[in-house]
Amino acid sequence: MPIEPLEAHSPPETIPPRDARRAISRGLPILAALRGYGPASFRADLVAGIVLSALLVPAGMGYAEAAGLPPITGLYATVGPLVAYFLVGPSRILVLGPDSALIAPVAATIIPLAGGDDGRSVALAAALALMVGAICIAAAAARLGFLTDLLSRPVRVGYMNGIALTVIVSQVPKLLGFSVDGSDFLGESIGIVRGVLDGRVVPVALLIGAGALMVILVLRRASRRLPSVLIAVILATLVVTLFGLANQLAVVGAVPRGFAAVGIPAVSLADLLALVPGALGIALVAFTDTSVISRTFAARRGEAVDPDHELAALGVANVASGLIGGFPISSSATRTPVAEAAGSRTQVTGLVGAGVIVLLLVATPGLLTNLPSTALAAIVIAAALSLFDLAGARRLLRLRRSEFGLSVASFLGVVIFGVLPGIGIAVGLSLLNFIRHAWRPHEAILGRVPNYKGYHDIGRHPDARQVPGLLLYRWDAPLFFANADLFRDRVRAAVRGVDPPIRWLVISAEPVTDIDTTAADALDEVITDLARAGIELHFAEMKGNVKDRLKDYGIYQRLGDAGFHPTVGTAVKAYLAGHPVPWQDWEDAADTPGAVPG
Repeated sequence: MPIEPLEAHSPPETIPPRDARRAISRGLPILAALRGYGPASFRADLVAGIVLSALLVPAGMGYAEAAGLPPITGLYATVGPLVAYFLVGPSRILVLGPDSALIAPVAATIIPLAGGDDGRSVALAAALALMVGAICIAAAAARLGFLTDLLSRPVRVGYMNGIALTVIVSQVPKLLGFSVDGSDFLGESIGIVRGVLDGRVVPVALLIGAGALMVILVLRRASRRLPSVLIAVILATLVVTLFGLANQLAVVGAVPRGFAAVGIPAVSLADLLALVPGALGIALVAFTDTSVISRTFAARRGEAVDPDHELAALGVANVASGLIGGFPISSSATRTPVAEAAGSRTQVTGLVGAGVIVLLLVATPGLLTNLPSTALAAIVIAAALSLFDLAGARRLLRLRRSEFGLSVASFLGVVIFGVLPGIGIAVGLSLLNFIRHAWRPHEAILGRVPNYKGYHDIGRHPDARQVPGLLLYRWDAPLFFANADLFRDRVRAAVRGVDPPIRWLVISAEPVTDIDTTAADALDEVITDLARAGIELHFAEMKGNVKDRLKDYGIYQRLGDAGFHPTVGTAVKAYLAGHPVPWQDWEDAADTPGAVPG
């Protein structure tokens, strides 16, 4: 058998270096963010990361306890996601970690299965995080990020205003030096009022907290370059230490020492199956919350975020949390604005925050011992104040009251019912509002306006002329079950009693993007009714895919090729060619063919 020459074999396919670099940049956005990264940016991220860590530690430990887990797991669930999101996260300053919106579903999922065993609860929580991560990654692979398109700007404005108010209310008790039993806005508000009336306010805590808040706000107003949050943290800690106030108000306390072993949690197949419903619900809450916060902060910074990439990054962060003994995480509506307020520029902030936590766990667990909780509350309140978008709400009120109503509904939903129900209510109202517009769409009868090309709404142009015996009608929506009867009734009304009588009805169908079976039946009735009245139905500018639908329904064949025209203008010419009427177009130097000068 002859041996083929070496040249006859095709060389192996290779990926062009430029395409490979683009793929790497898409997968690791931090590489693009670090191009041109200089000392000034690093200093800003370093300060923001140190400030952020002061909040990450107590928040992570507190959320872990609330979920029925050992406090240290909250730090594991903070470090892993921060490092993972540093590598793959598309948002410049989004902070991921334990979040209040997930605590209730996490606890409801793992506590009944753990049976009071801390070791088992940790393993179940880690497995749950891995499952949530896998669900998010699978959803990103299926390109389900488009679902965030349902979160319109009015919804996001209302959501962020609701989050800002609930965050501030949740921090007021800490600022005043006491705690409340309420877990929602109403319960916490009632608890605050009762605490104040019962004299539970701790004057020292209020003084330090209010002072820290004033320092942050005043320095922020004086200069954005000043690390106002870090200065407030240092001053508050020094005051507590120098005056020995740690026994008079709540402080962060010593951080547990040590770090978890990396690995897959040991759980049974039965446990995994039992975790599935909870994992699906938690993944939905986490992605909804993350998408709103991500898009909001990206818009504020003039950036854009790919929702599928965000979904995948959320999945990777949850996997990282599960592998080091953490629990499911999401974005944070409290820590992200703190990072922004502290001057964060890139995800290096999160990496610094993770590094500080590791340092605390391994070497200096007592560093934050005297940091007062009231100062942390002041930091969060100052950050939450920047979340309010009152200007956006006023703009919606001025421009479109229906969208302002959606924003208010989203705001009230978040405040009254919580994050996910609030978004669900607002999205549902958005869809209903869309259906309302499609159900009662705008319609127009078209005429020829002197010195304007095309045919225009005679309601907006009273001087428009109509061709005798020809009615040009535009329907500005898809034809579907909700508006099919209305379309039929309006067409009947449009041709009734016109003088001279209508011979052709031409529907300008460019806005009609679809026709469902219910609408097809109504259209069939319209054709029959018009034929009895001696009127032919024609379509102009209908899209090819809609024509294909009419062919499937048999309506195209009933009208024939002659019933469809590429433009309204060609439909008018076709009518004039077969119906001599008094008509002259202003564009024509001579009479239109077939027309009799008027």
